Amino acid sequence: METQLDPMKDDLPLMANTSYMLLKHYVLDLDVDFESKVIEGSIVLFFETGSQYRKTISAGKECCQSQFDETCKMRASEPCHIPMTNVSTCSSKTECNDFAVSGKEEEATSDENGNHSNNEQASGISSSKDCYDIEDHGNKDFLLVLDCCDLSVLKVEELDVAAVSGIEKFTRSAKLTGVSKELENIRNQIVHELVTLPADRWKEQLYYFTHCSQAPGCGELLFSTGTWSLEIRKSGIQSPADFPHAIRIWYKTKPEGKSVTWTTDQSGRPCVYTMGSPINNRALFPCQEPPTALSTWQASVRTAAGFVVLMSGENSAEPVQLREGILSWYYYVSMPMPASTFTIAVGCWQEVKQQSFKQKAAIGANTEFSLPSSQTDLRWHEEICGHVEYPCRFQNPAARLQAVIPHRVFAPWCLMESCEEYLLQLVPQCLSAAYATLGTHPFSRLDVLIVPSNFSSLGMASPHIIFLSQSVLPGGSHLCGTRLCHEIAHAWFGLAIGARDWTEEWISEGFATFLEDIFWARAQQQLPHDEIKEQQELKALLRWRRLRDEVQNSEEELQVLRPKKETTGEVSESGASVVKYGLKAEKIFMQVHYLKGYFLLRSLARKIGEVSYLASLRKFVIKFHGQLVLSQDFLSMLLEDIPKQKQSELTVESIFQNWLDTSGIPKLLPDQLVLLLEFLLEEKTLCPRILQCLERTYQLREQDAEVRHRWCELVIKHKYEPGYGDIERFLREDQAMGVYLYGELMVNEDAKQQELARKCFAAAQEHMDASSAKVVAEMLF
Repeated sequence: METQLDPMKDDLPLMANTSYMLLKHYVLDLDVDFESKVIEGSIVLFFETGSQYRKTISAGKECCQSQFDETCKMRASEPCHIPMTNVSTCSSKTECNDFAVSGKEEEATSDENGNHSNNEQASGISSSKDCYDIEDHGNKDFLLVLDCCDLSVLKVEELDVAAVSGIEKFTRSAKLTGVSKELENIRNQIVHELVTLPADRWKEQLYYFTHCSQAPGCGELLFSTGTWSLEIRKSGIQSPADFPHAIRIWYKTKPEGKSVTWTTDQSGRPCVYTMGSPINNRALFPCQEPPTALSTWQASVRTAAGFVVLMSGENSAEPVQLREGILSWYYYVSMPMPASTFTIAVGCWQEVKQQSFKQKAAIGANTEFSLPSSQTDLRWHEEICGHVEYPCRFQNPAARLQAVIPHRVFAPWCLMESCEEYLLQLVPQCLSAAYATLGTHPFSRLDVLIVPSNFSSLGMASPHIIFLSQSVLPGGSHLCGTRLCHEIAHAWFGLAIGARDWTEEWISEGFATFLEDIFWARAQQQLPHDEIKEQQELKALLRWRRLRDEVQNSEEELQVLRPKKETTGEVSESGASVVKYGLKAEKIFMQVHYLKGYFLLRSLARKIGEVSYLASLRKFVIKFHGQLVLSQDFLSMLLEDIPKQKQSELTVESIFQNWLDTSGIPKLLPDQLVLLLEFLLEEKTLCPRILQCLERTYQLREQDAEVRHRWCELVIKHKYEPGYGDIERFLREDQAMGVYLYGELMVNEDAKQQELARKCFAAAQEHMDASSAKVVAEMLF
């Protein structure tokens, strides 16, 4: 039994035992009912035997091998267990043991308010036994664990994929042993051959996935639902290799489920959409949540006529009328992605289309960006991609030259005019700017949807679709453009390249925040370079202020970008893990992984130069697209490209220590310190304690002259007498920059400061430049 975690305080459990059974493809077949606020239907899951089980077999270790007689093959379907909200409600202790994740029974406790206690954190997650159920008589059945929450599971069944017409071609290489296991082995062999088809046969693969998903059931499977998981087993099956590799789950969502929100759009019409919940999609369909469970999917969604279904899919779906008043929409993806990236939005959306010659001219004018240097030199395309096989756009010559991918804009009827004014023109400009920066677009098309006003963010990116808040529309193009650039950046960082451990959110958000500025600068071709730089510096200052405020007003543990430190990326033997602080409500609204990540990347760019830095980003994209990474993968590659003379004190370990593994604001580069001190100069009052803390924290007396000059200005402004010695030293040793400070000392009309100015001038006058001495004398006397 899984431990009950407090959904407002604890880590988010990823329960799926992906090391034993790895999901490769989903087929969803769903009906959307706005009256009951329920999505209902089935999902078919196609599996491969997981890496941990294969490793165990190859090492010759003892494994649980299923032993069952020939009658099992032809046995009648077994009834499934009724879904249970708490496994402790089983009718008998023996039955409870059958479904215990860790192989032993635990009692779930709750207080008088019904809040679950957390006596043992994430029980079963670290256990090496969580792939089995141990019954009283000693037999071990393999237990498939899926991530699931707030779903009513109605039925789970094995599919007879061998009954599909034309499927015989996938059984030719089957190595079958034992008459009693022949049919089960044939079915699993078919699935294995299907999920491992080469990329150039993806259309054939999709065809057979569709037909296999419609195969008849050949036996119901036992199942139980807990707070965070769906647990499935088949009596007598004791190893992942023998467990059914194609199963169908009949289920329906609950109106209170947290993966989707039922609401009305700005025109008052009903809609439902995935809004980026902390629990991701597990309340929309049973899935494997760990990011390593990369899978493809296809979905047929039926809803009433008048509604439009948008989804993360490669195709621009056209509705098919099934019967009067009911339309069906079909989408698919051929690039394996984490299940958390699946997105759907059903509403009375209207497509915003180009209405004027002016818009068409703007689009044409902004698609002529030059290729990035890595694109003009096509030799790198000879390299083999490092990801699992799929139809990759980086290997497609036409895709590599596509600066602007096909795109559409959707919105509620009442916002169409606002979208037409700016957003419709900005999409191709920002896509072109992104292409000029990073090269090949990872995805073949893009839909942009203005979501309802209850959306809790300014934007959210998913494969092939971006959600934007209505808040980006008024007030000109700036906010709309910068946010669009941010979300487009996620196509590369966050989607095509994902974090192997979700606690490293900065890999997605830090990169998108940094690239937002680069994209937006290139999208504004009419602005001079100096004005663009001023924009970026101002934005950096605002971000610094926001980061400082957040660090001062948040828990230290939530400020760490790599909270699991040296255990980042590690999972249990079964593949289960946790997202640290994933369920903390306040974390959802924090910006630290955006801002701290941004300042890290900005400091690295300044260290090696922006041109070289962007070249390194393109190199990283080419090598790691379609894969999951950890922080050290990027940092190691970047440092390899930095000349040795610039590598002083810059190592992966030092970056971990100063930026990723600690709370608070990291040690700053001189330019960043200048920016911070200039911001502080705008404050009316700073108490002596803050100034003392500032000097000690950043060792201001040991910094370069630019930093010390700003420090002296702070000392003068706030009459901080312990810092007067720093002023005296500066006026003595840095005469080229000290003239301005004499004026500041006299303007304050403070007797001690004026005395200090005259004292310093008297000591330095004899050796001063004549012109400087004359200017200072006029200030003082």
